[in-house]
Amino acid sequence: MSVKSMTGFGRGEAENSTRTWNVEVRSVNNRYLDVKIKLPRGYASLEDRVRNAVSEHFQRGRVDLLVNVQGDFSDLVELSVNTSLAQKYQDALGGIAESCGCASELTALQLATFPEVLVREQKSEDLEEVVWPVLSGAIEAALTGCDLMRLQEGEILMEDLLGRLRFFSKTVEEIELHVPALVAQRHQALQERLQKLLDNVQLDPLRLAQEIALLADKTDVTEEIVRLRSHIAQFSRFVEEEGTVGRKLDFLIQEFLREVNTIASKINDADIAHLTVALKSELEKIREQIQNIE
Repeated sequence: MSVKSMTGFGRGEAENSTRTWNVEVRSVNNRYLDVKIKLPRGYASLEDRVRNAVSEHFQRGRVDLLVNVQGDFSDLVELSVNTSLAQKYQDALGGIAESCGCASELTALQLATFPEVLVREQKSEDLEEVVWPVLSGAIEAALTGCDLMRLQEGEILMEDLLGRLRFFSKTVEEIELHVPALVAQRHQALQERLQKLLDNVQLDPLRLAQEIALLADKTDVTEEIVRLRSHIAQFSRFVEEEGTVGRKLDFLIQEFLREVNTIASKINDADIAHLTVALKSELEKIREQIQNIE
């Protein structure tokens, strides 16, 4: 059984010689796949690759993926000196000193503080050859960890759902056992009522048989019970399938409810009404659990 919950969390880490990449993945239930990615400044061009990696693990759900990077970025910084501009500053200040009759002794440190003498440039990082091989490892580790958590929760959900399905099936059997006695009871009640209304008038056996057949047809829920059994078997097959089954199960629960409502409308009996209410209550609990299944 490989049913997955849509709720999960995973963390991954990878590093190269100077930097460490940390990735966190959080997922919750959602009707469709909705991926939100947050990358550090300068790495936005990798978003499509990250999104593709997420879609290999998720078919449904709201997925938030956060990437952080820490470390030494000095290898990406390049410093250069605008020597011609520094010379001009020195010449200009020398001229001022000469005209004012004061000394002009400039150090290299002082010259470096003047605007645009010392130029700092940020080199472009090789995202394809350097960054992605490392970052993709952290992303895969986070997604794999999230998958494991989703599988574990999916197993718990399935145990609960199958337990509720067994209760549902048992309740359907109880209804089926009640129906013959109910039909016989109504048959007897109809005969007694007709006898009372018509007093000593002889009843037409054919007419009485027709009325009883009509009553039995109105009370017959055989088709609904057969369909419910089919739905129960189909539910059990779905949870054994690979891939996403949440939508299939959600649709199937609607069919369950349709049959239960038909049974409730056909049979006006206090005991069976109590059982159909129990069925509806269980279906609602099952539906709530299914909302978190991928």
